[in-house]
Amino acid sequence: MKRPLLLVNLTGLIVGVSYGLHGPVLPVFAKNAAGASYAELGLVGVANFLPYMIIPLLVGILLGRFNGGHLLAIGITINATSVYLLSLAQSVPEIVALRIMNGVAHAFFWPPCESIISDHSGQGERVKNISKFTIFFVAGFMAGPLAGAWLLDGLGATYAMLFEMTALVMAAGLVSSVMVSKHHIQRSHRRFEASSLLEITRFPAIMAVMMFCTASFGIMLSVYPAHLNDRGFGEADILILYFIFGIARLGALVVAGRLARHAGAVLSAGTAGVAAGFALSAFAESFAAFVVALVMIGFVLSIFFPLTLEAVLSRTKTRSTGRVIGAYETLFGMGWMTGPAIGGPVAEAFGDTALYVGLCMAGLAVSALAATHRKGLEPRYTRRTK
Repeated sequence: MKRPLLLVNLTGLIVGVSYGLHGPVLPVFAKNAAGASYAELGLVGVANFLPYMIIPLLVGILLGRFNGGHLLAIGITINATSVYLLSLAQSVPEIVALRIMNGVAHAFFWPPCESIISDHSGQGERVKNISKFTIFFVAGFMAGPLAGAWLLDGLGATYAMLFEMTALVMAAGLVSSVMVSKHHIQRSHRRFEASSLLEITRFPAIMAVMMFCTASFGIMLSVYPAHLNDRGFGEADILILYFIFGIARLGALVVAGRLARHAGAVLSAGTAGVAAGFALSAFAESFAAFVVALVMIGFVLSIFFPLTLEAVLSRTKTRSTGRVIGAYETLFGMGWMTGPAIGGPVAEAFGDTALYVGLCMAGLAVSALAATHRKGLEPRYTRRTK
């Protein structure tokens, strides 16, 4: 493996561990320690994901002018600071403000990593290398909840101690991000173009799948843990369930490269699987039932990312890669924000069962759309001009 790819994968692993340590517990912390309602949990999720709807486009432009490793280091610094400050938060407004910081930080993490991987990959290697990076990130996200469960349940750590440990782990990623900056490939400077935001609209079928999957992911990160807590599961149980969720995500990424040429069929069947997982979540009561639901949901919510990104980049000229990555990640942010923005108020007004039944119906509709537009979801390997 090339040294830059090894370093960016190591960074992804470290950041993944830190996210897994605190992410699944944060909604429970907001609910139990700060008294957040479902609607307020939705607001916390919106605060986290709103910056990711706007800033990746800017980062995509910056990637054409600045060292991607330096941008990555900026993101990790902001992220570690925001998580540490969570250890001092006592109210919902404070949590909202810190999740805005976290959203800004994440916008400086993922697009630079994608850009570095794209710069150091041949066209036929990109899906494999992006899948490997995501495997490292998800492996960290999978291991983090186990470590968190051990800290909370085994050592009796408080929420504050957990957040402080998370910040320390996150800060370790600065070392590898600075090292990867030494392998920067200089791009030609490009001015901002308003049309950058429209780049992704050339792919309507991909947009539909991405919006559903990212909105679902936003629900899983901001509202779903509180749903588990209301079904009688404590913090340690929730972290173990998210460890299993991580295993499903990791398994999906291992086979992603082999499925790229059949992306249309995979994404159509996969979104139907997510719909089934949400249907089960609406009525499940036992730990085993939630294990099944999380495996079904987790598998697809990982595999869709490398497949849709490759479908987009395979139709994009090399000189436009940075801008398209920014637009792609902006769409990610839109979906992530839409999920909790709608899901939190729906769960508050109609109950959490209604939320997951609604997600099931939306998933079946997107599955049908993907089935009728399969070719638009598959990569196009043609000679691209630079």
